[in-house]
Amino acid sequence: MAAWSIVILLVLLGLALVIIEVIFIPGTTLVGAAGFVSMIIGIVLSFRYFGGETGWVTLGGSTAVSGIFLYLSFRTNVWKRFALNSSIDSKVNEVEGLKFVVGFEGLALSALRPVGKGEFGGNVTEVKTAGEYIAAGESIRIIKVSTNQVIVEKIN
Repeated sequence: MAAWSIVILLVLLGLALVIIEVIFIPGTTLVGAAGFVSMIIGIVLSFRYFGGETGWVTLGGSTAVSGIFLYLSFRTNVWKRFALNSSIDSKVNEVEGLKFVVGFEGLALSALRPVGKGEFGGNVTEVKTAGEYIAAGESIRIIKVSTNQVIVEKIN
């Protein structure tokens, strides 16, 4: 009876680990490999303890159960509630909507080394210098506006 328990436990543990690998931890990782090895050990032990006929039945049964379980779990969308169903549509530092204009003057809210925060007419945005260091609190001027960048310089 103990031999049957060991074989069944190893095959079921292997099946569970393979399912966890496929559904929750995609890719070839230690979990899937451990599950596959556990199933193989359970099947080999069934050949060793009970002979060829029972070993082949165990192999066929575990293969069929694995295939059926995977097929049904994907076919019935059981795992859909675990999947990410939304996407992020926003952009980083959306400069276009704020209408920054070259020559507009503002204030460096943080140290620009060369990237930091700047305020222009009450609008706070991420700004970048041409490589120079500008301390927080100094006056800055926009010298270039590109898609997602506002390039500034220090006002002397």
